[in-house]
Amino acid sequence: MSTAREELIELLARKSFRLGEFQLSSGSASDYYIDCRTTTLDARGAQLVGHVFLDEMRRQGWHADAIGGLTMGADPIVVAVIVTSGTLHGFLVRKKEKQHGTGQRIEGFREKGARVVIVDDVCTTGSSTVQAIEAAREFGFEVAGVMCLVEREEAKGRPNVEKAAAPAPFVSIFTANEVRKSI
Repeated sequence: MSTAREELIELLARKSFRLGEFQLSSGSASDYYIDCRTTTLDARGAQLVGHVFLDEMRRQGWHADAIGGLTMGADPIVVAVIVTSGTLHGFLVRKKEKQHGTGQRIEGFREKGARVVIVDDVCTTGSSTVQAIEAAREFGFEVAGVMCLVEREEAKGRPNVEKAAAPAPFVSIFTANEVRKSI
């Protein structure tokens, strides 16, 4: 019987990992691409993501009121975790403030001073994760930890996120090499 973590990496390898020639959003070229949404938006994948992220938060000792991240990669992770937990709240960070309505950048849970965990699906340069951290802190959240589903292990990614997250820790559930080995 496999664990949720083992089943999740197998699903990522099968549904989300592609070999070929790809241009990444960072502008660099890669011989592989990871589209985590094909896993996080899968019924079983969402269940596994919810359990694995909650387990990691508990393992890290992160006591949070809410979980959130930059839309769009974080969206299915946030929903999976809050539904699985039954107690955590969720929030999403827009890339920029709305130009209409209330003009909010943070949607969903909005309690200043709350402890939150920032999540992302893939961390390459760390840019989207850093944006979410900065927006959360600007709003008034206390960042308890930062977590991504797959870390591409690019030279700048982890250092960029760790610097922005400090003193909160940054952890990845899997590395791209771990997913690649599971193919």
